[in-house]
Amino acid sequence: MRKYEIMLILPADADDKVIGTATDRISQVLAEHGGSVDKVDRWGKRRLSYEIQRQTEGLYLLVECQADPAAIKELDRVLGLADEVIRFKVVVRAA
Repeated sequence: MRKYEIMLILPADADDKVIGTATDRISQVLAEHGGSVDKVDRWGKRRLSYEIQRQTEGLYLLVECQADPAAIKELDRVLGLADEVIRFKVVVRAA
């Protein structure tokens, strides 16, 4: 299994329920494929470099996880369809 970092940008007015929904969705997809979430780090509300979907601020989350590449492919699909996620980026962590 590889180690990954997932950066999520959620709407600035997102509450704990929305954050929980996003992290639960990630945990569920990874668990189905034998992966796991190691750490969820809330960076808080930050100003966006440019306007995205008419929003100038977003709530940033950093999720560290372990998974197979097939799980990440499915996670890309699921997060792309999620309404509560403005943007996301998945990168492989260096060992």
